[in-house]
Amino acid sequence: MDWTWFLSASAFAVAMSATPGPNNTMVVASGATYGFARTVPHMLGIAAGFPVMLIVLGTAGLPLLTDPRVHAVLKWVGAAYLLWLAWKIAASDPEPAGPGAKVGTGRPLGFFQAALFQWVNPKAWIIAAGALATYTAQAEGGSLAATLLLATLFGLVALPCLGFWTLIGVGTARVLRTRRALRLFNLAMAGLLVASLVPALTG
Repeated sequence: MDWTWFLSASAFAVAMSATPGPNNTMVVASGATYGFARTVPHMLGIAAGFPVMLIVLGTAGLPLLTDPRVHAVLKWVGAAYLLWLAWKIAASDPEPAGPGAKVGTGRPLGFFQAALFQWVNPKAWIIAAGALATYTAQAEGGSLAATLLLATLFGLVALPCLGFWTLIGVGTARVLRTRRALRLFNLAMAGLLVASLVPALTG
C-alpha cells in the first residue's frame, strides 16, 4: 500500500459516502424532521456500522459476498426494512421552523439501529464488495492491513458527508414554513428511499 493506493481508496470512500443513497436520504429526512442534534446518533451509527461491516466481511465473511443465497435473503430483508423506514419517514409529523418551534415528534433512528441497518442496506453491500475486491485483494502488505485502513478511511469521511446531508435537511426545514410543505418533503424523501431499491431488486 503506497500513496497512490491511499489516494485512490480515499477518493473512492468520499465518492461512495457523499453520493445519494439510503443512508444519506434518511439523514436528510431526519435532519428536516428532528433537527441536527437528534440526528447525531443516526450519523454515528452509520459512521461506525459500515467500517465494522467492512472489517467483518474482509476478515471472515468474504464467502458471503459471492453466495447467491445470502444475496437473495439480504435483498428481500433489506427491501422490507427500507419500505418500513420509508413509511416511517412519510408518516412523520415535522414541526415548521420558526420562533419557539419544536422538532418533530416521534423517535429518530438510533445508533445501534443505524449501525445494524448497514447489513440490510443494498448500497452498503455493493460498496463493500467493490471496495474489498478493488483495494484489499491484491494490496501489498496483506489484505488485513488494507481492510483495516479502508475501514478507517470510510469511518473518517462518513461523518463530514453525513453532516452535510443532515444540514441540507435542517436547511430545508427552515425554508419550508408550513407543516404541509414539510410533509410533502418527507413524502419525497420516502419516495427516493423506495426508488433506491430499484437497482438492488432488478440487478
